[in-house]
Amino acid sequence: MSLAIVRSRALAGMEAPEVVVEAHLANGLPAFNLVGLPEAEVKEARDRVRAALQQSGFDFPQRRITVNLAPADLPKESGRFDLPMALGVLAASGQIPAQALESYEFAGELALTGGLRPVRGALAMMLSAARDGRAFILPVENAREAAQVRDARVFGAHSLLEVCAHLLQRATLVQAVPRETMADLAYPDLADVKGQHGARRALEVAAAGGHSLLMSGPPGTGKSMLAQRLPGILPPMTQDEALESAAVLSLSGAFRPEAWGRRPFRAPHHTASGVALVGGGNPPRPGEASQATHGVLFLDELPEFSRQALEVLREPLENGRITISRAARQSDFPARFQLVAAMNPCPCGYLGHPSGRCRCTPEQVARYRSRLSGPLLDRIDLHIEVPALPEAELTQAGAGEASMPTRARVSRAREAQVRRQGKPNAHLAGREVDLHCRAETAALELLKQAIRRLDLSARGYHRILRVARSIADLAGAETLSPAHVAEAVQYRRLAGTAG
Repeated sequence: MSLAIVRSRALAGMEAPEVVVEAHLANGLPAFNLVGLPEAEVKEARDRVRAALQQSGFDFPQRRITVNLAPADLPKESGRFDLPMALGVLAASGQIPAQALESYEFAGELALTGGLRPVRGALAMMLSAARDGRAFILPVENAREAAQVRDARVFGAHSLLEVCAHLLQRATLVQAVPRETMADLAYPDLADVKGQHGARRALEVAAAGGHSLLMSGPPGTGKSMLAQRLPGILPPMTQDEALESAAVLSLSGAFRPEAWGRRPFRAPHHTASGVALVGGGNPPRPGEASQATHGVLFLDELPEFSRQALEVLREPLENGRITISRAARQSDFPARFQLVAAMNPCPCGYLGHPSGRCRCTPEQVARYRSRLSGPLLDRIDLHIEVPALPEAELTQAGAGEASMPTRARVSRAREAQVRRQGKPNAHLAGREVDLHCRAETAALELLKQAIRRLDLSARGYHRILRVARSIADLAGAETLSPAHVAEAVQYRRLAGTAG
């Protein structure tokens, strides 16, 4: 047989469209032609395939070889097509049975020795292959992560020889099995933070409802420590959340099977561009916001980020998704992250510090704070100050409450939200806020006063109600009391002074 067909997968955002690898052998001068819109790394596969076949003991056909990657209008990138191309050449030349390829899909980069190297996006590919009812043969490292897909049949191989032995029924590849438990939760402990009771309370409220948080204070007051400990007090991830998070990380090659179920914590440097934050490139890849899905995106030194980079976060903060549009296609990525940001109160960082060392003028402070736009600040639910601790409190304060009891309270509050509305309070929209955030008469009067005094926008009004709902859930209350609304207003009061 001079024609063989092998199935594989490309990547287009979170989707993995099927690619049919057609290998044809014809008479003529020896050549290896590759068609079907391959990019540079795919074109280089010709040399890798030739060397891998020869090193594995197979005959490389001295004929005119044409490999087509269909559909022709879909760009093909990375070395994932090395393995299916090699198998196609072997099947077309009669060295392995072509019918054995029909029930499998393949992906993997070939080493010159014939070994298999991992590729990115294994989870996304397996999700699509499972829907089509086919098994997948991948490098061993990728098989471990792809096995997390429900009802997946995935086999891991170390080399081209192992794959061919399996297809020839001379040996059997072992089917990869999913991890039965989530990863060990070795998060930093909240007990490491001394004092800062107000900030710890705000962190708990943010965790309970999935709210975004902005902390302002002098250097060294614990803002970064608090942010790093937020994942440790968030509720455990569900299987669906863990799968979506792992699939996004797999697209960027950052997923590790031993971290299955661990909430991501992403902390890009303030020199990061807008493309680095939301994704881009050709083909588009997920950025930091998408890689933080179901976890925490921490932006330290927030005003030092370029304004253009920060503004691209406005839409994903509202919608939880990022759509990257190019002339030929669109790529859609999830971005349901929890934003935590930290900033100094002034350019030198010591405005309001007990030492009185700040010499910034009011104009310098206003210019520094104006780097953050009003629309962005309006989308952040909680605004708090993290002051410098007095010497006595710093030296005498013992260990604070650990993460585990805090996490237990947060989990109970989140479970109440899921039972009531099927989502965290931060994701309530429109009529859902009116339906689930019912307040007592006195609480409504207090909220009306806050609207007048703070000149709140409609978005700010709804965010106060959502935060108050989270505070009430932590207290186990059905309706919002004046105390719940007052605390929520306090977290909103600083929003107008931060920018």
